[in-house]
Amino acid sequence: MEHIARFFFGVSGNVIALFLFLSPVVTFWRIIRKRSTEDFSGVPYNMTLLNCLLSAWYGLPFVSPNNILVTTINGTGSVIEVIYVVIFLIFAADRRIRLRMLGLLGVVTSIFTTVVLVSLLALHGNGRKVFCGLAATIFSICMYASPLSIMRLVIKTKSVEFMPFLLSLAVFLCGTSWFIYGLLGRDPFIIIPNGCGSVLGLMQLILYAIYRKNKGPAAPAGKGEAAELEDAKKAAAAVELADATATKLGADTAAVDGKVVSQV
Repeated sequence: MEHIARFFFGVSGNVIALFLFLSPVVTFWRIIRKRSTEDFSGVPYNMTLLNCLLSAWYGLPFVSPNNILVTTINGTGSVIEVIYVVIFLIFAADRRIRLRMLGLLGVVTSIFTTVVLVSLLALHGNGRKVFCGLAATIFSICMYASPLSIMRLVIKTKSVEFMPFLLSLAVFLCGTSWFIYGLLGRDPFIIIPNGCGSVLGLMQLILYAIYRKNKGPAAPAGKGEAAELEDAKKAAAAVELADATATKLGADTAAVDGKVVSQV
């Protein structure tokens, strides 16, 4: 029965995480249509790619047995994020942005390659699982922390204009699904990051409930606040998280632009 329940929550986590991974499609359609990345940041997509790669590696049978559902969604997420990064490179606003993106992509590749080589050549058994799990957990928590900036903006403006309900709900459900999946499998490297994601997702829903009647800036902003609001508007056009997605170790890689789970 426990195995069936774990499979159910793993599959539900896959489905919700896929929604989070695909949420930036509107942003990239806009980029392709306008043939420019405008003011969007490519950093979240590189970071989500790294998180997906590390989590997919962690879920492989010779690293972490019985976690193949972690690999399926993060493997899929890796492919999707690569497509996003390539599109961003093609339509980067100027040469400096393109070089910065290439440099960041090089860092992502280097970190992932290092983790793979160390885990294969220097570690075995539980040591390999712990090393890969720690690497994936660290970057998962970093991604889950990204919505804090948009939550701060919601509190400051008393407005949910830049925090879509469905995406906040998806972050909560995704984090919760993978948290329960980790509990049933007694896997701390899935429990910890997704527990954080579930709590942050719940906090977003609470904020939405408090400020749901105000979907526009509530109070006049000072000079600094006006700049912050403008940045949030640019990021909000992405219609995505990221925060992930969120999201998760298994889905804790929810990818998004400068929005909730992945705002810059």
